[in-house]
Amino acid sequence: MAENRINRELDTREKNVRKKAWTRPETLPSPISQDGYDYRWIRVANQGQVDATNVSSKLREGWEPVKATDHPEITMVAVEQERFKDNIVIGGLMLCKAPSEMVEERTEYFQQQTDSQMRSVDNNLMRESDPRMPMFNERKSKVTFGKGT
Repeated sequence: MAENRINRELDTREKNVRKKAWTRPETLPSPISQDGYDYRWIRVANQGQVDATNVSSKLREGWEPVKATDHPEITMVAVEQERFKDNIVIGGLMLCKAPSEMVEERTEYFQQQTDSQMRSVDNNLMRESDPRMPMFNERKSKVTFGKGT
């Protein structure tokens, strides 16, 4: 009986692996990340028109363009404008990076702005509230499942 068995080294899992399903390729490839940096695609053109205002505001925020030589894994580099010929520009978007600390500070700043605006709206709402008919301001959602009757 032992003579009819297949040797374990000859039986591999690779033969039993399922075929990979086709997936759509990414429109904007993801760069290999570096420690301490976050990446973002910045709009440099919209419908063929240069968007200098957006680019300059993002550069003032602290985003810096990524050189094409720094990320050779991104092979589909389309040079659309002479100004950004050394950078990675695809479909009117340029790959930029910024220090992670700056991105976190920016996120916290906008979260504080949002919280302040929500408090203002809540205070305005409660000022209009009448004790005889109070307004409720619930910011919770609840999912219930019924019997369908």
